[in-house]
Amino acid sequence: MLQLGTADPSTNRVIRPAAVLSDRDARAVLGWLARYDVTMGGHWAHDVSYIKRFSGPFDGASGMRGSAVLLGSIYITWEKYEVTIYRVAITDEGAAAGLTVDRLCDEVLQVVGLTLASCPRADLVLAPTPDPFRRR
Repeated sequence: MLQLGTADPSTNRVIRPAAVLSDRDARAVLGWLARYDVTMGGHWAHDVSYIKRFSGPFDGASGMRGSAVLLGSIYITWEKYEVTIYRVAITDEGAAAGLTVDRLCDEVLQVVGLTLASCPRADLVLAPTPDPFRRR
């Protein structure tokens, strides 16, 4: 049964501040993911909102998942000039295989010489809170 790991930060984490890849780095990562796609003998599936790591290539009928098991997911947003990694989840199967949030992200980010720890972060500049007692 496919289940996400516990609330343990090594298996599930909201990335704060979010990790940000420049357009150039994001395109390099996505090119690498395409070369190692599950439909081409690799372990990765990706779309504009996620990057997923499987135990192996899809070997089912008509390109279906078959025996491949989901190990973890990296949730992303694709902006005009950058990709933001904002959440990562490792399944119980992924945790049993030794994956952690950092290891999963590092496996993807190594393509551009980064790790989750060294990846640039979103700038969290917040607008000042208006004074509710001040008249306009």
